[in-house]
Amino acid sequence: MIGVSSCLCGINCKYNGKNNLEPIFLQLLNEGKLVPICPEQLGGLKTPRVPAEIQEDENKKRKVINKDGIDVTSEYSLGAERTLEILKALDIKKVIFRRRSPSCGCGEIYDGSFTGTIVNGNGITSELLLKNGIEVITDEEYIKKLENR
Repeated sequence: MIGVSSCLCGINCKYNGKNNLEPIFLQLLNEGKLVPICPEQLGGLKTPRVPAEIQEDENKKRKVINKDGIDVTSEYSLGAERTLEILKALDIKKVIFRRRSPSCGCGEIYDGSFTGTIVNGNGITSELLLKNGIEVITDEEYIKKLENR
């Protein structure tokens, strides 16, 4: 089994109430090979919700701030912890996450300015999973691997 961002399977859990459906992930879900997870919802955030991005304060401490300026770091951290608990309970060692998300982003995230600027970094959940030995790859990486077969 592999964990996957719920939005990739067509579940409407994105900040805007929509999804990021990629047919291959829906197919794999229907075959029983994936476990869908949405860290934001697990952290108690509603759908739809105000978009959020990771920002660093003057002490280099990372915080998740929504576009209205509200700190939602605790919700993102709770969602990350709950995601880790679920993956451990199911003995899942690999996840496919949506790129650039403040939760699921791996390798690249938005810079916190809400301008679409991308920087190197990991989302809150991806960072926690990586520190706990769970492999995280992006949906884009997974699809490229399938195309190169």
